[in-house]
Amino acid sequence: QVRLVESGGGLVQAGGSLRLSCGASVRITRIMRMDWHRQAPGKQRELVASITSGGSTNYADAVKGRFTVSRDNAKNTIYLQMNSLKPEDTAVYYCAIGVDYWGQGTQVTVSS
Repeated sequence: QVRLVESGGGLVQAGGSLRLSCGASVRITRIMRMDWHRQAPGKQRELVASITSGGSTNYADAVKGRFTVSRDNAKNTIYLQMNSLKPEDTAVYYCAIGVDYWGQGTQVTVSS
């Protein structure tokens, strides 16, 4: 069974940075793609960033140039480095594998 556990969320001022981590209970080298999503209050969940097993990355337009997704295969962990944070980045952030496996989420709150 696949288990994903996020950590690293918190409260930060606008312009600040946070790094989220997502640890997997399986070897992530076997996973073609892992995603970071977020859901803000009253809004639909949205895909923020993706990273493939080969290291290719994709980002939502809203976070390009500010967020960086990376992976550490030895630790079975992916990361989301978030810089120049804005109040509109406030959301619960989830890592996921496809649509079937999700973490519990970690809250990110950016104050203005």
